[in-house]
Amino acid sequence: MKKYRLLVTVIIAMGIILIGTLNPITNFHKSTNLISKGIIQKDDKEKNNKEDEKSFLICIDPGHQKKGDSNPESVAPGSSQTKARVSSGATGVGTKKPEYILNLEASTVLKHILEDKGYRVVMTREAHDVNISNAERARFANEKKADVVIRIHADSLANSSKTGASILVPSKDSKYTANIYEKSDKCAKSVQEQMKKAGIQVNGVFERGDLTGFNWSQVPVILVEMGFLSNYNEDQMMSNPDYQRKLMQSIADGVEEYFMTK
Repeated sequence: MKKYRLLVTVIIAMGIILIGTLNPITNFHKSTNLISKGIIQKDDKEKNNKEDEKSFLICIDPGHQKKGDSNPESVAPGSSQTKARVSSGATGVGTKKPEYILNLEASTVLKHILEDKGYRVVMTREAHDVNISNAERARFANEKKADVVIRIHADSLANSSKTGASILVPSKDSKYTANIYEKSDKCAKSVQEQMKKAGIQVNGVFERGDLTGFNWSQVPVILVEMGFLSNYNEDQMMSNPDYQRKLMQSIADGVEEYFMTK
């Protein structure tokens, strides 16, 4: 009997020690699948924030196309002023590469970089033999409810010494684009900053009120002129895969910075 009482006493003592070292509330949560409710909520919040950041939809518009279309279209909704629907663009002075080809090359690189970052991407065109007007490109992005549109182009001038990229944004003074100016300008400046960090010459951010693709847009939009096809060296650079990727990476980084501070 004494041995039995001693055994019971030892068991009770061990039980008391064991209970003292455990958190019964934690054990309850574990047993009811409610473990560390606050921590789960924090993790879920961080996960959701990350998913929200990457849920942005980016529309890339590779400028121009194989054959231009000189038929007129309104430069803005309800406007009596018209311009050609779309042109085939310029041609590299050294590479002899048409701008529409270069634009799609670079846009495809940009698409892959943005997708690797986790963003959703749509393209206004993924082939050369299309006929999509500037207004139609803008309306496409509107219908998709894009968070931002990146239009990719290359410049050309009679002055072959001119070099450097430029970023165009809708005019803040235009009744068609005043409501998208602020976000467009913010995105453009983020892109400009990242391009400069990458060592790319940027001539600045410029407002334009005469571009059909801007005036029809209902979402933030920027147009990147990658450089001058009329300059022999810059023409060669823009077709160089390494430089092309460097340029597109800086644009993607700028867009990401814009979304992070949006």
